[in-house]
Amino acid sequence: MTQHSRDTPQFYLTSPSPCPYLPGKEERKVFTHLVGERAGGLNDLLTHGGFRRSQSIAYRPACESCRACISVRVVAEEFRPSRNMRRISERNDDVVAEMRSATPTSEQYSVFRAYLDARHRDGGMADMTVLDYAMMVEDSHVDTRLVEYRQLQPGGNGNGHRTGTLLGVALTDVLNDGLSMVYSFFDPDDDVRSLGTFMIIDHVYRAQRMGLAYVYLGYWVRGSRKMDYKGRFLPQERLMPQGWMRVEL
Repeated sequence: MTQHSRDTPQFYLTSPSPCPYLPGKEERKVFTHLVGERAGGLNDLLTHGGFRRSQSIAYRPACESCRACISVRVVAEEFRPSRNMRRISERNDDVVAEMRSATPTSEQYSVFRAYLDARHRDGGMADMTVLDYAMMVEDSHVDTRLVEYRQLQPGGNGNGHRTGTLLGVALTDVLNDGLSMVYSFFDPDDDVRSLGTFMIIDHVYRAQRMGLAYVYLGYWVRGSRKMDYKGRFLPQERLMPQGWMRVEL
């Protein structure tokens, strides 16, 4: 009988289910558990190979007849914000971002709940309770942080103390070569700010300051309006059968 070490990852395949991105398609995923002392290194390795993390699980699409999901990472040092992105940054001059330990709060959950109700009412996360949210944040065996985005109040100095209204949160893994944006959410009523785009811009500049090469955005899906925005952050690399390929236009 073959003996497997506890540190040797075992991979599993899910049953087919409706694709959340392309109507009429089915998806399957291959996944493994991220636990133990080697979870961080395994998460790095699997992310480089196109996997994503959800709590203590790493997964990637394994669909039989579709290869539409393409892993995307922004080349941080060479990032060129578009004119619209520069305008978005200017509109958020009064926002202070702070990277914190992965500790859930009721304040975060209030924003999370409002975001789900407005943007993903029919999605798989729609019924998540405050305890489910806490598990999403805390159930990690890798280097995971929360980045909070707050509106700086008049007289505030943005010196690292919590101040002002919480506008958005990003759950982010720190990898050996980049930041992986696991999940982000924001105030759904503040459309003018384009907070989703702003948080990605902030992560790119944050990666630069940390000396990290990439920001991993997950899957870009051609033909899915939900995922179109990821293709706008250039230059970027997309994981193709022959490896990571650079895209500049």
